[in-house]
Amino acid sequence: MLFSSSVFLFYFLPIVLGLYFVSPRFLKNFVLLAASLFFYAWGEPRFVMIMLVSILMNYMFGLWVDRYRHDAKRLKATMVAMVLGNIGMLGVFKYASFFVENTNSLFGLNLNDPEIPLPIGISFFTFQAMSYVIDVYREDGKVQKNPLNLALYIALFPQLIAGPIVRYQTVADEINDRRETLDDFVSGIQRFVIGLGKKMILANSCGYVADQVFNSPAGEISTTLAWIGIIAYSLQIYFDFSGYSDMAIGLGRMFGFHFLENFNYPYISKSVSEFWRRWHISLGSWFRDYVYIPLGGNRSGPWKTYRNLAIVWTLTGVWHGASWTFVAWGAYYGIFIMLERAFLGKWLARIPAALAHLFTLFVVVIGWVFFRADNFPYAIEYLQTMFALNNTPLFDSTSQFYLMQYGAVLLIAMIAATPIPKWLTMKVLKYEVESANVSYRIFTGLIRAAGISLLFVISISFIVSSTFNPFIYFRF
Repeated sequence: MLFSSSVFLFYFLPIVLGLYFVSPRFLKNFVLLAASLFFYAWGEPRFVMIMLVSILMNYMFGLWVDRYRHDAKRLKATMVAMVLGNIGMLGVFKYASFFVENTNSLFGLNLNDPEIPLPIGISFFTFQAMSYVIDVYREDGKVQKNPLNLALYIALFPQLIAGPIVRYQTVADEINDRRETLDDFVSGIQRFVIGLGKKMILANSCGYVADQVFNSPAGEISTTLAWIGIIAYSLQIYFDFSGYSDMAIGLGRMFGFHFLENFNYPYISKSVSEFWRRWHISLGSWFRDYVYIPLGGNRSGPWKTYRNLAIVWTLTGVWHGASWTFVAWGAYYGIFIMLERAFLGKWLARIPAALAHLFTLFVVVIGWVFFRADNFPYAIEYLQTMFALNNTPLFDSTSQFYLMQYGAVLLIAMIAATPIPKWLTMKVLKYEVESANVSYRIFTGLIRAAGISLLFVISISFIVSSTFNPFIYFRF
């Protein structure tokens, strides 16, 4: 089920909200859990069993970690089994076909492709389940004795399919005891509608342009069109994923949960390292806290630091998908982050901020080519076209068409990807709060409400008129 669907907006969500708020306190978690399982089962019921197995497995691991806390041998065995169990499940469902394909190619074998279907969101709920056990092991969170509460943490529908990756310690107390407030509910609605607008109006519009360009042979498009396509995709993936995160955070607030932010205007960054501190924050912090730091982080000298960064960024690429393009994408960023640690970061800090910003945007946009391309040869050919290295024209009538028809949308999306809209909104809110004129405060409040309502109506019109367009991160 999609957040951006009429079924969710006009049937599922109102019914769940109604049942939730009329239920007594002791039943609220059960209502949310039942709704979350139904939400996940809407498209593919069989995948629910995989998620339930993951929940049960990690529930038992959590209990064993707590039980064997003072038995070093059994505790270590439990943690090894937890990692192998979760990574093994993820490997079977996400990487089996990739492994068979590359084994056949490398060794000349003819192994049959198991063609195992990929459960939606398996990377997200697997990482959340692992973080629960690790947090219990580190005593950053208390063991959850109630299996239904743990199931709710992993399966909670606002963040189940595409994140953010909510850490157990972030919501552990709210699972057991939370209070819903009118302020949270109203702010949750506003945040949800903003995310819906990002997805339906900006992401889908930019996505149409990107899809048209990337569905064309890379050697048959002009250099200008190649740049239009990748810029459109850069905007699409940002508004698609940050829009989903906004909707997830907003839905969480409606039910009394407070998820951490997942994006912080990454396209204003002045270094690649800064970009990754602002983009998909929950994934970056997960790899930092559960992989990079346990490996030694930057505490054991430069060469081991580079080794640790290489491991983290290889895993980051692999996490996103079973394809060599994702591996190349992860390695690409790992190289730049290692270069920044070695010398490039100091150089970027010395040059004018505008140049550092342009350099970072250039690196990021090039990286998205590997992320978007279906295969490695296409990515290489697309890059050649971008830099006029394969005898394609610099400009053509198709480029002119997209600039004329979608140039305004792309420009609006570029502005919306900066803090400018938020800055203007905060200015209005500041005057609204500080003003002694009651009429002015009422007027600005009505303007805000009207703006959110208009955004919702426009988003609904896009939903009604558009074809099926899932979130990009659903496939992870």
